[in-house]
Amino acid sequence: MNSYDKNELKDKLTDIQFEVTQNEATERPFTGEYDDFYEDGIFVDVVSGKPLFSSNDKYDAGCGWPSFTKPIEEKEVIEKVDTKFGMRRTEVRSSESNSHLGHIFTDGPQDKGGLRYCVNSAALRFVPVDKLDEEGYGSYRKLFV
Repeated sequence: MNSYDKNELKDKLTDIQFEVTQNEATERPFTGEYDDFYEDGIFVDVVSGKPLFSSNDKYDAGCGWPSFTKPIEEKEVIEKVDTKFGMRRTEVRSSESNSHLGHIFTDGPQDKGGLRYCVNSAALRFVPVDKLDEEGYGSYRKLFV
């Protein structure tokens, strides 16, 4: 896990991106850029740029946040027990930057494994299929053939 300078991140990220990724904030439901968003491409960690989720695994869970059935590569996300607010949940973080992404729930589509990765839009940056090569993610083009 790399160490990222908080002051540099404050300059690089928007206020909501910083609060979500660094201070475990949650954006208000139905306000995130990628909640009702269905273009083909991948979603990368806004801090490290590591690929996290594919639009192929995104679905409308009706919860107000982008929801995915699985990450592109399991090694890019880590799970952590979260007991804040008197609840026991599983938090999802980016393994490279340790950015807070959101939480995993077990109410996802059963035919896709039953998981719902409920992720804050502010933790993500979208890379459309036609920009994958240009932005250095060409190896992920195979997901959209």
